[in-house]
Amino acid sequence: MTPVFALVDCNNFYASCEKLFRPDLADTPVVVLSNNDGCVVARSKEAKALGIKMGIPIFKIQAQIRQHGIQVFSSNYSLYADMSDRVMRTLEDMAPKVEIYSIDEAFLDLTGIQSAISLIDFGQQVKHTIDSWIGITVCVGIAPTKTLAKLANHAAKKYSATQGVVDLTARSRQRKLLALTPVEDIWGVGRRLSVRLQAMGIHTALDLADTSAKSMRQHFSVVLERTVRELNGESCMDLEQIPATKKQIICSRSFGARVTSLVQMRQAVCQHVTRAAEKLRKERQQAKLLSVFIRTSSYQKNSPQYSNALSAELTRPSDDTRDLIQLAMRLLDQLWRDGYQYAKAGVVLSDFYDIGTYQAGLFDQPSGHTNSRQLMHVIDEINHSGRGKVFFARQGIKKDWAMKREHLSPAYTTHWNGLIKVN
Repeated sequence: MTPVFALVDCNNFYASCEKLFRPDLADTPVVVLSNNDGCVVARSKEAKALGIKMGIPIFKIQAQIRQHGIQVFSSNYSLYADMSDRVMRTLEDMAPKVEIYSIDEAFLDLTGIQSAISLIDFGQQVKHTIDSWIGITVCVGIAPTKTLAKLANHAAKKYSATQGVVDLTARSRQRKLLALTPVEDIWGVGRRLSVRLQAMGIHTALDLADTSAKSMRQHFSVVLERTVRELNGESCMDLEQIPATKKQIICSRSFGARVTSLVQMRQAVCQHVTRAAEKLRKERQQAKLLSVFIRTSSYQKNSPQYSNALSAELTRPSDDTRDLIQLAMRLLDQLWRDGYQYAKAGVVLSDFYDIGTYQAGLFDQPSGHTNSRQLMHVIDEINHSGRGKVFFARQGIKKDWAMKREHLSPAYTTHWNGLIKVN
């Protein structure tokens, strides 16, 4: 049976989440900013219509913000993650197999579903259900391969006549859309590779589809060969329902204000370790190797520059935040140099083991923490409850170094204090 994939993609996701709880902003241009409120990372359709570019620094569009009444928001990661979870759980109720591709995208396996309902009707059902139940608008692209499903989704967003759903299972429709699509818009190609392809006379997606797959492998890579085959309706990528285990976990942030004291840096590094350990436990893994890095800003040309990193191993793998903080502080003390204005710090966890699988050495000391797993579980439960937070004292209370988020919206769905109040 010929496979059928659907790609469901939320429209302007970050901006849509902000608008969802602010009906007064229904027709207002909205932009969402990156860490430390630096650059635009998401735009509503109204902001796009004004010509606001992705990645533009916020200080460059202050005149447009005032002129057009653009609403500006800091990135509210808790809100976006929770809204994404609601969308994905709804999709899992509607389709037999789902692969969560990113925070706002998911592939569905619709193979055989057309025997019960037309693919266009099913796509419209998905679109209507997500909109009605959650309030987020999505577009749906349907095709016999993942690459073509991506292309179909792009067309569903671009052409309003499609009403947000495009079915590319018919070969004639595939070739028609391929001919209209620049080669750089194909999933996995991008601008750099497209320059080399255009030099070979390959300007559209149809040009690429009509090129020999084997020659693309010889000139480029097996990845591009797979793309050519997928453009011709040959499925080369299966649905991945179980996410691959991470090889490493990185937690880092640029500081909202320059850090000049070791006390502040210790607080920041502890904060990163705590977040990394939480992610590690979510992966059901334990880490043996920890790295810490600190650096100044390369943009401050008149200030002295310093950047360094150190790594060390734990005696045995652990997911206990206390073990990781202890090692991180030891590394930080070796890294620290007075007299610098630090702009960023971070930690990296790697060398992962499944819980209970590490073979300790004969003379290795046992862990000094009793009931470690139970304690970490309780801390994670409290911190995800929305009712309060438990934190380690070394993280500090007054965090002058914390990420700048001057336009942060409430945690509408994950914290009791963020609930909307109706008079």
